Amino acid sequence: MAAKVYVVFHSFYGHIYELAKAEVEGAKSVPGVEVKLFRVAETVPEDILVKSGAKAAQAAFADVPVIQPDQLAEADGIIFGTPTRYGNATSQMRSFIDQTGPLFAKGLLVNKIGGVFTSSNTQHGGQETTIITMAITLLHHGMIVVGIPYSEAGLFEAKEVSGGSPYGASTIAGADGSRQPSANELNLARAQGKRVAELAKKFKG
Repeated sequence: MAAKVYVVFHSFYGHIYELAKAEVEGAKSVPGVEVKLFRVAETVPEDILVKSGAKAAQAAFADVPVIQPDQLAEADGIIFGTPTRYGNATSQMRSFIDQTGPLFAKGLLVNKIGGVFTSSNTQHGGQETTIITMAITLLHHGMIVVGIPYSEAGLFEAKEVSGGSPYGASTIAGADGSRQPSANELNLARAQGKRVAELAKKFKG
């Protein structure tokens, strides 16, 4: 049977969604891997979503299915994407993760391959701490957490502002959110997706 990789994201204005699509592309490039894209439930009240402009932005991925916590057990590899909120994951992603207690109790995520990607408004806006704090949760579940090795040339990019670190893919949205993921950031997301898929396939085999 094919190894399964799930890309699970929360995106407020669409930047994480763009990275999520690149993660899916990278994972799909590995033969013998089935890849699915999911989003977590939005918890912000409708009126605030509309006033903030997030409702309009989220229309781009409204058709992406909302995942239930127990579905994670189906996957061999799981890549989580979340914007940064004060150096941590969004409350929407944390709420989803906090519902995985039954999976933890049964050890259903043990030895699954995991990864994390993120975004922030500024270059030093808590990207690394967000990924690391999420990784701690995955380690509690017994998952094998992988990032992006320095064999990826994009991590050495110094001629332009770029997200991405050995901990995982990331993008910088800009103070007003107008900046979209760069080619280098998307390439690093593809590399992460590919690596998770390769390892998920290897561990399943």
